[in-house]
Amino acid sequence: MAISDTSSISGQNASTATNNNNVSNADSEQRFLKLLVTQLNNQDPLNPMQNAELTSQLAQMSTVSGIEKLNSTLSGLVNQTGANQLLQATSLIGYNVLSPGNTLTTKKPEEGKETATQAFAVQLPGTAADVEIKIVDDTGKVVRTIDAGSMKEGVNAVTWDGKDDTGAVVPVGNYRFTVDASNGGVAVKSTALTFSQVAAVKQGAGGVTLELASGASIGLADVRLFL
Repeated sequence: MAISDTSSISGQNASTATNNNNVSNADSEQRFLKLLVTQLNNQDPLNPMQNAELTSQLAQMSTVSGIEKLNSTLSGLVNQTGANQLLQATSLIGYNVLSPGNTLTTKKPEEGKETATQAFAVQLPGTAADVEIKIVDDTGKVVRTIDAGSMKEGVNAVTWDGKDDTGAVVPVGNYRFTVDASNGGVAVKSTALTFSQVAAVKQGAGGVTLELASGASIGLADVRLFL
């Protein structure tokens, strides 16, 4: 298990950019003040700059400076949020997380047990009166049909005993499952969820991602449950 952090270079770039911005902002203020002083020194004595004009120009400079400071503050908050997400994600390494996916991998049963039970889940946006789950092998053949009955809105846990429709234990290997949910004859959209262990965490330009032992990559928002 490893953590890959690609944010150090971008962090250095951000720091350099911030320093450049600070220099640029200071230069802008100096140029503005020099221009203002020159304007005051060379104004027409018969038509001097009015207080309202002077106040307006100073206010404009103050507004620009305030916006730049606000942007700097927001940037700091975003960076802090990213660090918190990375810390939260690393704590999941080694845990099994429930996330979108429909792949099941059967394993050799433990000693003294006939089968290795597979746990997965189905997420529904609303109640479904009839839910049918089909387990399919890598050739596309349906090896088991499970009548799950009715399911409620949210995440619903499901288990498969690793047997086919004849009651025989299926060979060890990769399988997948499909879900057909309906309510009063109207189809209900479902999301298949499976468990997989978190092997690594990556921080990239797009945010924090979890690398699963199954080979899939997910975001923190995809995690429904961890064990």
